[in-house]
Amino acid sequence: MTERPAAADAAFAAPPAISGSARKMMWVLLVVYIFNFLDRQIINILAEPIKNEMHLHDWQMGLLTGLAFAFLYAVLGIPFARYADRASTNRVGLISFALAIWSAMTVLTGFAQNFVQMTLARIGVGIGEAGCTPAAHSLITDSVPAAKRSSAIAFYGLGVPIGSLLGLIFGGVVNDLYGWRAALMLVGAPGLLLSLLLLLVLRDPRRDRTDNESSAATKNASGGPTAMEAVREALSSRAFVYLLIAASVTAFLGYGKALWTISYFIRSHGLSTTEAGLSLAVALGLAGVFGTWLGGKVADVFGPRDRRHILTLPAYGMAIAAPILFLSYIMDDWRVSVALLVVPTILNAAYYGPAYACVQGLVQPRARAVAASLMLFGQNLIGLGFGPLAFGILSDLFKPYAGDESVRWVLYGAAWVGLIPAFFFWRASLRLKAELKTG
Repeated sequence: MTERPAAADAAFAAPPAISGSARKMMWVLLVVYIFNFLDRQIINILAEPIKNEMHLHDWQMGLLTGLAFAFLYAVLGIPFARYADRASTNRVGLISFALAIWSAMTVLTGFAQNFVQMTLARIGVGIGEAGCTPAAHSLITDSVPAAKRSSAIAFYGLGVPIGSLLGLIFGGVVNDLYGWRAALMLVGAPGLLLSLLLLLVLRDPRRDRTDNESSAATKNASGGPTAMEAVREALSSRAFVYLLIAASVTAFLGYGKALWTISYFIRSHGLSTTEAGLSLAVALGLAGVFGTWLGGKVADVFGPRDRRHILTLPAYGMAIAAPILFLSYIMDDWRVSVALLVVPTILNAAYYGPAYACVQGLVQPRARAVAASLMLFGQNLIGLGFGPLAFGILSDLFKPYAGDESVRWVLYGAAWVGLIPAFFFWRASLRLKAELKTG
């Protein structure tokens, strides 16, 4: 048996505890990320009433919920990330500014009178949100020990299922009571206040350095990689490329299903927006929270023993999830269908912390935000940009043959496509021992 080199896994052995200031930062960033996904995903539960009022096609709803948001989000993510990587940048200020922009644009979405206006407002939401996650990942990575990184980033990633859960509940209930416009305005407004509070309660760790440390950091940053050098460094890692493919396909399926699974339950099972929102929020939202937490925890427990195991749960979990998803979509009883979605949701959510923690460890520190933005570029341009749109186009194509069941037909195929990211997460896991850095 080959003995594991002690130096290689030093950062994973007996890790120091996370400091109190780091814990406070993680909680505040979690709240910000909840608003990030609440504002982004609430439109999913509102898709049917928006479509009906504006007389839109499925492909137009796919565009509104996907590419309209995702294109500039993905493109601007890299320059925002490069700015976040600069030693002189106040990352807390950057996140606060981004939060104010996307919150204001969410409110404006509620005032849209036609497809073009709504598209422009959704583009604005995407521009604002592009400044959040790369800076947040960079802050977390600078504040917690390397051996706690998967759990810490997974904790931040809880904003995805929690924000989506709240969007389903709040959007469904408020839409039935007051309409979809009121729902968008009411979720966007609190973010404007939160953006101001953020500046009062958080401080970028860079600001706490001594003058000598800050001077040295600035000097080192001036000799750091350019954005393109950071991109090339990330893409030179085979593990990173495999992770990029896996995460992008995962997002393609995740965002596509997030929108059209709701429409499937409304169209095929006759649920109202409140019924669909509450049912899916409770079952899938809580499952997503648990799965995200579980993925980070399992990676931090078993990763020190063998680095391949950081990605074992995402790889094997997604393979197991595929047939269960298919079985769920063929059920005629909507309660059974929702129940069968719980386990796949847990398994498909487990990738977030391990994948993004690996990304932070595959490049040098001054390229971390750019590396994270590359992952977000793939996930949002390919996943969010084309997932809902592709599902919508396929639904329109199947409609002459399947009628209102066309969305169900699309979901049949989507279930089995989940085997693709499972394969690439497994391939990435085989490269971690050779490529993963410890710092």
